[in-house]
Formats: sequence, structure tokens, C-alpha cells
Amino acid sequence: MKLICIGRNYAAHIDELNNERPAEPVVFIKPDSAVLPKEQDFYIPEFSNDVHYEVEVLVKIKKVGKHIDQKFAHRYYDEVSLGIDFTARDLQSKLKEKGLPWEKAKGFDGAAVVGRWIHKEKYENLDRLGFSLLKNGEIVQSGDTSLMLWKIDELIAHVSTYFMLKKGDIVFTGTPAGVGKVVPNDYLVGRIEAEEFFAINVR
Repeated sequence: MKLICIGRNYAAHIDELNNERPAEPVVFIKPDSAVLPKEQDFYIPEFSNDVHYEVEVLVKIKKVGKHIDQKFAHRYYDEVSLGIDFTARDLQSKLKEKGLPWEKAKGFDGAAVVGRWIHKEKYENLDRLGFSLLKNGEIVQSGDTSLMLWKIDELIAHVSTYFMLKKGDIVFTGTPAGVGKVVPNDYLVGRIEAEEFFAINVR
């Protein structure tokens, strides 16, 4: 199982980090060891003083696919969830300055929160899905998949051009504006519409 992550998929998030708007999806991979075990707290790694939360809608691939046509992409997933792409922003900035890969800043142990899964048929339209992240009871990120630069099916088609998708792979579809730092004792809750998908403590 691999975690396929999409960067810079919401215009407001691109602006808040002063990044360049890409001509195509920015894709990076997290290893399966990055998944935070269920019911486990998130521990800020000792190599970073600036770990950021990034809440994202997730989809789980249900069968093998390669060079998937966008019009058939919906056949390759049935379940959606919400998660966090934790990012060691200080380390990422140093790596980017040197033109080096981001893996150490994005793929460290526990850097991927995966909430509970729910069948996509619960939602009328996955391209108009509201979601949010609360930190200590206050909404810090609020997004809607209608604001994605590339929608879910477009992402699956694009990614499958480069990587064979396999059953169990998870696609992180990008984060909206509002990313920020976590500190010990923060409590993070992720919701799609009004329904809770995960709740974690930061240590």
C-alpha cells in the first residue's frame, strides 16, 4: 500500500505559502510506515520545530489500474475519508532551497492520519464536499472539493499515468488554506460536512 499525495491543489493554499501555481498536479509519495496507527497520539518529531497540519479528503483505490481514462476513474474507488498530511515545514523549506526531495519532511513515521472510511454513495456529489479541521475546538481549516484545481477523477487518471494503482492505495487530494503549526496538547478533529472522521491528540 502506498500513499499518493497531491500538493498545491487549492489556489488559496498556494497563495498562503507563496508557491507557484503548477501546470499539472504536484505528486509525492509517503511510505505506508507514515500512517499513524489507530488510537495513537501524534508525536512531534525531534528533528522539527515547525510541524504543520494539512487536512485532506482521501479516497481508497479498490482495484489495480494503469493509464486510467478519467471517465472510468470513478470505478476504481468506493470509499472516502478525511486525513492529515503532517509536514515538517522547517525541514521541507531547507530541502526545497537545496533542490532536494521532500520525503524526510513529509514521510516520517506518523505523518499521515487516515480517518475512518465511508462509502462514497453517502454523498450526492464528491466534487462538492465540505470538510474542516478543528484545533482545540476552533475551525482552522475549511474547504470544499469544488475548489480543487483538479478533481478526484482527474487526479486518479493523472497519477495512474506514472504509477500503477493497487488495491488499498490511498490518494490524499490536497489541502485548502489555513495550514498551521501544532504544539503539544493540541487536539485535532476532522469532519466531512458535520460528521467526525478522526480525533487525535498532539504530544
